[in-house]
Amino acid sequence: MAENMWAPWRMDYIMSPKGGPCVFCASEDELLLRREEHAFVCLNKFPFVAGHLLVVATRHVSDVAELGDAESDAFFRLVRSAVARLRKAASPEGVNVGINLGKAAGAGIAEHLHAHVVPRWNGDTNFMPVVADVRVMPEYLQQTRARLLPHFAAGP
Repeated sequence: MAENMWAPWRMDYIMSPKGGPCVFCASEDELLLRREEHAFVCLNKFPFVAGHLLVVATRHVSDVAELGDAESDAFFRLVRSAVARLRKAASPEGVNVGINLGKAAGAGIAEHLHAHVVPRWNGDTNFMPVVADVRVMPEYLQQTRARLLPHFAAGP
């Protein structure tokens, strides 16, 4: 007989309202790490691993081609900065950086441009997501924020 594996945090994601105001435009300050004129960095509310960051364009656009030159420069500089700060704060063995443009490309929030910055460690994935659709998170989101925030609060 199969055993139950409980992941009650998933219910927040499942039951969260779909549609309505853009989650990035109405972003939650408790997830925010750094805000600049053309982009900001926040924790992913539903991360793949601890420290999963999102770099979000401030202006509501859905594609990198819609950014002006200053916005594009600022957005990608902040992606680069987020990687460097994440490396200092969490010492990952690798980092995934990705942008999914459009729903067909895997964008969960296709209407607002954002980049994923995901720290990775050898052995950080296991059978859990495959067998049970559960991610094992080694720390709570607010603990991750407390560890990362000093690295994002300091100057450029």
